[in-house]
Amino acid sequence: MELLQDILDNGTRKEDRTGTGTLSVFGRQMRFDLSKGFPLVTTKRVPFRLIASELLWFIKGDTNIRYLLQHNNNIWNEWAFKRWVESTDYQGPDMSNFGLRSQQDEEFARQYEQQMDSFKQRVLDDEEFAKQYGELGNVYGKQWRDWTTAQGGTIDQLKDAIHTIKTNPDSRRIIVSAWNPEDVPTMALPPCHTLFQFYVAEGKLSCQLYQRSGDTFLGIPFNIASYALLTHLIAHECGLAVGDFVHTIGDAHIYTNHLEQIQTQLGREPRELPTLKLNEQVASMFDFEVSDMELIGYDPHPSIKAPVAV
Repeated sequence: MELLQDILDNGTRKEDRTGTGTLSVFGRQMRFDLSKGFPLVTTKRVPFRLIASELLWFIKGDTNIRYLLQHNNNIWNEWAFKRWVESTDYQGPDMSNFGLRSQQDEEFARQYEQQMDSFKQRVLDDEEFAKQYGELGNVYGKQWRDWTTAQGGTIDQLKDAIHTIKTNPDSRRIIVSAWNPEDVPTMALPPCHTLFQFYVAEGKLSCQLYQRSGDTFLGIPFNIASYALLTHLIAHECGLAVGDFVHTIGDAHIYTNHLEQIQTQLGREPRELPTLKLNEQVASMFDFEVSDMELIGYDPHPSIKAPVAV
């Protein structure tokens, strides 16, 4: 809430690749003590199930939206869909600039929904189509679990981080990077959350994320909860309590078509944070499913709809 107000008060008007326009500040940091509750925003409903399934998708090293669609998770659809409608194989109605046009033209919005529904069903039903058009490039999962080296080998950064936490917890090199300059051109969306580091002290695991770019209304609540959940999962495997999640953001921005929604949110009082319960029978974070995670006591204000800038 303080970050949203800060951007409203101090943000600079900037253009962006989506053509939407933003209010932007540079260099902000938030800190959440994970022992005091799970930091899922309460001034609007944020869907924990989507956060959990997306994180498990990253952890599995997957980069195709098919897994997400199988878990009724649509948060990456627009980027895969954009690749499809801009391909030479696409024969439907013109979908250029569909993100902005669907907000302004009801008939176009109807066509967009039809084409999107058709696209999603093809990804689910047609494995070959999914391989070609459900793929997002070498995004987070690939970099976390299968970073390709100059020698042609691979590095499982996530497993290496967990091993270091267990064997050398005082290390200052427990870092996972999603930003691979060589692979950025192949990605549907270059990583926004680019690098994270773990820190162990007094039996607690803390995590700091550096995020190059943050859509503060829609994206940042997901990012906070996702990395809090990741910290919980790794602490669970390593036999540690949870410490802090520190969130450092480069370009923290509000899209200009979210201003009305933000005023609604800022008019609400935060509520008690929920708590996270993990299935104690699951030893490895790599074996967790969404059903092994339970959020207790989440009582947010109603959700607030807003368009995604693509």
